[in-house]
Amino acid sequence: MRDDHQAFVDHGAEILAVGPDKPPQFVRYWANEKIPYTGLPDPDHKVARKYRQEVNIFKLGRMPLVCVVDKEGRIRYAHFGASMSDIPDNEVLLGVIDQLNITS
Repeated sequence: MRDDHQAFVDHGAEILAVGPDKPPQFVRYWANEKIPYTGLPDPDHKVARKYRQEVNIFKLGRMPLVCVVDKEGRIRYAHFGASMSDIPDNEVLLGVIDQLNITS
């Protein structure tokens, strides 16, 4: 998403990433990786639990969860990853966003 951030902006989307690290580590990672969108540290997994994101210590922590939320706050697309590399392509997400833009 970082590399295609401008494409998401061009499609009228905002990205929010939620991570498991404590704020100091999270901020340092965000700065080191030059991530252009908003990040939210969630070390107590409160947000993860709210969205039913799986935490599996045998698979290195949180399984990826990617959601597209519409302007009214409703989840319109959710992908619950089965492994750390199970993340949908940006083209898939941009297609979902395009469909939402057409119907709204």
